[in-house]
Amino acid sequence: MTFKDMMMGNSPYVSQYQDAPNDMRQRADHLCWQLNQMDPNVQEARQKILMQLFETSENLPFVAANFHCDYGFNIHFHGMALLNDNVTILDSSPVHIGANAFIAPGVVIACAGHAVLPEQRVAGIGNSAPITLKDNVWVGANSVITAGTTIGAGSIIGAGSVVTHDIPAGVIAVGSPAKVVREITEADRVALTQF
Repeated sequence: MTFKDMMMGNSPYVSQYQDAPNDMRQRADHLCWQLNQMDPNVQEARQKILMQLFETSENLPFVAANFHCDYGFNIHFHGMALLNDNVTILDSSPVHIGANAFIAPGVVIACAGHAVLPEQRVAGIGNSAPITLKDNVWVGANSVITAGTTIGAGSIIGAGSVVTHDIPAGVIAVGSPAKVVREITEADRVALTQF
């Protein structure tokens, strides 16, 4: 089993940093740099870079300015998604992003972590676990989604929240750590103004 195989698996893992595939990370750094230098109006050229970065031509998201990821190949979109400005995805494990996900400016999705004991951190020991955002999730601005968590379908994470555990479907969760404050109900439907 290669390090990349381990990274692409759905199980948490522990490793030493020097084992990480730096060539793949450098490739992603370069592609992100190219993407972030482009005029936002040249969508066809941006899509070509996204196809290389995510290693797919299906379900490509809209990605706004200043996007960064560690590898790209470990980010999987299951339908159209919107990634707003300054989104960072540390994809040392699989990140699954459901259809119609809205990821607001400044969001960090971090599969990677570090050892708690200082001597292990200094020795380069880290850990990683997958993250899943189900369909129709909205993650508010400047939120952080941590390793090993799943956000259920249709849920909203309030701005500035830190998700450290699974969030069920159909709820609003806010805070650090994020806690469910209520369910989303029909009473939340917005009445449109007719022109």
